[in-house]
Amino acid sequence: MKVKQISVFLENKSGRLAQVTRVLGDNGINIRALSIADTTDFGILRLIVNDPDLAYRVLKEAGFTVSATDVIAVEVTDEPGGLAEVLAVLQEVNINIEYLYAFLQKATKAALVVFRVEQLDEAIAALQAKGIRILGGQEVYAL
Repeated sequence: MKVKQISVFLENKSGRLAQVTRVLGDNGINIRALSIADTTDFGILRLIVNDPDLAYRVLKEAGFTVSATDVIAVEVTDEPGGLAEVLAVLQEVNINIEYLYAFLQKATKAALVVFRVEQLDEAIAALQAKGIRILGGQEVYAL
């Protein structure tokens, strides 16, 4: 049920994001979701891609500082209160959310949200116990 996320540390310089996307594109890697958090001096690009192992390798070979992290992709009802329902489940079991971002999926009535939480296995168990669907890595990479 875990999804591998690739994080790339980028200096806040013109063209760095373009370089990352070019390396990925040149290697046939498709971006499924992304998030960028930045400070004055650097940014963190978080990516869900169709082939995280290859993405990690080619970005590292291109000189980028890269890490891989396990996250979960949670199906959220695409209606008012859908996200609140999922967050309430995590709150009930005292699981802290480090960050989250949206994930677009094609031809469905649900949204996907990527979560990085402190207790990943406990979060998965709590969400599944409430009938909330969590997508596995291979399913997410194929979207």
